[in-house]
Amino acid sequence: MSKKSKVRVGIIGCGNISQAYFNGANMFEVLEVVACADLNPEAAKAKASENGCVAQTVDELLANPNVDLVINLTIPAVHAEVSLAALSAGKHVHCEKPLAVHLEDGRKVLDLANSKGLLVGCAPDTFLGAGLQTARKMVDDGWIGKVFSGTAFMMSRGPEAWHPNPAFFYQVGAGPMFDMGPYYITALVHLLGPVKEVSAVTTRAFEERIATCKEHFGERLPVSVPTHCSGSLAFHSGAVVTVTISFDVHNHGHSPIELYGAEGSLKVPDPNTFGGPLAVWTPTSGEWREQALAFPYSENSRSIGAADMAYAILDGGKRKHRSSGELAYHALEVMHAFEKSSNLKKHVPIESKPPQPEILPLGLIKGRL
Repeated sequence: MSKKSKVRVGIIGCGNISQAYFNGANMFEVLEVVACADLNPEAAKAKASENGCVAQTVDELLANPNVDLVINLTIPAVHAEVSLAALSAGKHVHCEKPLAVHLEDGRKVLDLANSKGLLVGCAPDTFLGAGLQTARKMVDDGWIGKVFSGTAFMMSRGPEAWHPNPAFFYQVGAGPMFDMGPYYITALVHLLGPVKEVSAVTTRAFEERIATCKEHFGERLPVSVPTHCSGSLAFHSGAVVTVTISFDVHNHGHSPIELYGAEGSLKVPDPNTFGGPLAVWTPTSGEWREQALAFPYSENSRSIGAADMAYAILDGGKRKHRSSGELAYHALEVMHAFEKSSNLKKHVPIESKPPQPEILPLGLIKGRL
């Protein structure tokens, strides 16, 4: 490892999710947030005051020699644009999900990073939390034998009742698949390895939604993306997982993720959280038994992916970071394949094939990876 012991972070985008990233960065001794920026200068000043860093314009932050790593928390429509600007300025980048709206833009981000010797990471990094790490260890250790199949369900009535700015959720680059799909697809790749093929049907229940949040109560929200996506993922491992991601469902009784193997079944925690619960069923027990978590970081630990990448930066890239741009690009390709498969009415092969992220080691000291 380099003699340098910290990676200095600049956060671009001081909106709804930013405080979770500030808090998460403070958990890890390898990260130091030194600056933040937003198109709204007052938002940046407020977050800087709250978190003890410097408020800057986006251009000032990108030119700041004290920033090594940019955490990109802008809206999805400009994720690629901001990441490309940061890479062009010589900064490593960790981006909120998705990596980009369009596949070609995601590829541009990865290609520029490779050409400049910089690292790219991307949310979600929830799979590095205690719940999904424990689930992965149980799969790897053979608790349910070889996994043949599974299910994944994220179904809600959408964010217009609670989110202060719900309109963008129904525009290109969002919708249930691009908003919530990354959590589920990334978790499944973490557990089973990369996806080989997608077969899916997508629909849209309403042409417009009615906002009931207090900020936009009664406003009509045009819908330009699928709001119900259902399909099957065939993995290179041989497993086949049924996936439904929807903003058209009031309530349901399905587990977030279940895996079915030769020796039993596993209920996997909600991949939009860092903790549990998780439970296993085997013929020997004849019942679902909840399992203790074997790893730390069960609380909200946003920035854990950036911290893991920071260690790779300090090691000169010899250490591989887990929440990588290649993994995010793969998830992006899988998400696009749902609508593509539905439109073409055929199976869609997935061209990217990133390595399955390595599991974290047991016995980690809190604040380190």
